[in-house]
Amino acid sequence: MTKRIGVLGGTFDPVHLGHLAVAEEARRQLHLSEVVFIPAGHPYFKEVSRISPGTDRIRMLELALEEKAYYRISLIEIERPGPSYAVDTVYRMKKEMDTDDEIFFIMGWDSLTTLHLWQEPERLLSLCRIVAAPRPGYSRPDIALIEDKLPGISDRSIVMDKPQINISATEIRERVRQGLPIDDMVPPAVAEYIRKRGLYGERSEENRDAGISGSQSDSRTDKPDFKR
Repeated sequence: MTKRIGVLGGTFDPVHLGHLAVAEEARRQLHLSEVVFIPAGHPYFKEVSRISPGTDRIRMLELALEEKAYYRISLIEIERPGPSYAVDTVYRMKKEMDTDDEIFFIMGWDSLTTLHLWQEPERLLSLCRIVAAPRPGYSRPDIALIEDKLPGISDRSIVMDKPQINISATEIRERVRQGLPIDDMVPPAVAEYIRKRGLYGERSEENRDAGISGSQSDSRTDKPDFKR
C-alpha cells in the first residue's frame, strides 16, 4: 500500500502548538499516513550556544507527540555529523521506503520563496513534494515568480492557506525568561518539562553563553526552523 509521508524539520526549541497545528493540517489536507518530525542539530544560521541540548529538544518532542500513532520522530539529522542538507535527508529517507511511497516536505511560506537557494533544489523537487504552510508576517508565495527561479516548482508544490497561528519559539523562550506563562503556546507536558528543567531561564542562558549545549555538532545549512 502506497504511503504518503509528511516531513517537518526544525530545531524545535521548543516544539509548540504552531508546529502541531501545521502537522495536523497537512496530515488532514493531504491524507498523509504519518508526519515525521526531524529535529536539527546545530543550524548554521543560529548561534551554536543558543540552541538547547538535543536531549531536551527530543524529549519535548516525545512529550508533545505521545499517544499519536501517526506522528513519529527521526534522529537522522541529530545523529549525523557535519552539515545537514534537506536533499540528503530526503534521499536517505527515500532509500528506506517503498518505491511508490511519497514524501511531502513541509516548510513555511517564507522558505518556499528562497527554495532556489537551497542545496540542489532541483534534485530535492525530484525526490519529494513541497508543502508550504502560512507563517505570520509573510505573504502567500507567488508560485509564478518562484517558477522563474526554480522551474518545475509549480507542479511539485502545494501552498496551504491555514493554519494561521502566531506562535514562535523565540517568543516562548523570551516569555519563560521573563517569568511569563506559556501554557497556551505549548502542550501541557512540554510546559511542565521546561519548568522542571529550568530551560530558557537566566541560568539556562548562562550555560548557553558558556557553550554548554550537549547536542551533537550538526550544521543546518538550508532548512530553517518552520517557526523560529
